[in-house]
Amino acid sequence: MALELSRVRALCFDVDGTIADTDDHLVAQLAALLDAIPGVSGRRSERLARQVVMGLETPVHGAYALLDQLGLDTPIDRLRTRLKTMKQRQADPAHTRNPEALDEVPHDMVPGVQEMLHKLAAHYPMVTISTGGAPRVERFLVHYGVRDLFTAVVGSQTTRRMKPHPEPLFYAAEKMGVEPGQCLMIGDTTIDVRTGVAAGAQTLAVLCGFGTERELRDAGAGLILRTTSDLLGVLLPQEDELGKTASPRP
Repeated sequence: MALELSRVRALCFDVDGTIADTDDHLVAQLAALLDAIPGVSGRRSERLARQVVMGLETPVHGAYALLDQLGLDTPIDRLRTRLKTMKQRQADPAHTRNPEALDEVPHDMVPGVQEMLHKLAAHYPMVTISTGGAPRVERFLVHYGVRDLFTAVVGSQTTRRMKPHPEPLFYAAEKMGVEPGQCLMIGDTTIDVRTGVAAGAQTLAVLCGFGTERELRDAGAGLILRTTSDLLGVLLPQEDELGKTASPRP
């Protein structure tokens, strides 16, 4: 499969694993726990942690999708927020005004993405589409000075259904004033690819997050790149000041 670049009028970005370096953050946390197990330390703990994180991606997203289909995603999110609030009050009774502040420390941004977004925004309307809460994504984008580059931030509660249902992409396309078929869905998981395919959009997958090349290809990705910043070389090669070429997987 290949992209028809002439059709691309707008960009839809997944967040975790695509813009945010979430997988490395989770791997580091799990590796620190595994380090305490005799015989599982150093590089071995990091390797095992990465295998676990990558292996859990598909069933975890599948569980979210099932909850969405059953109409249980909203009460689950409310319960999770309530539990977070209780936990924060126990840890710091004086800091109770903003339960969402529990996730104040932002993940790293995938290398090269911040600069890429500024360049792409001059040519394309852009949105983010995440299965996470929109407030967390908003804080992340504000922290890195790129929030104003996006027309909308679509989160788990923005639309009635969430990825891999096409409704979030339909909503995003309407916000950007384009047809779904003119969108390019960019993500690191099969959920992202399936969302784009279901909406009639083109899809581009990246290998810097949670998905594997084989499963992304099988899901119908139109193009697979090693990392998100390689997108600049695909869409705007003239803006690639370092002269890098995009690195599609053969």
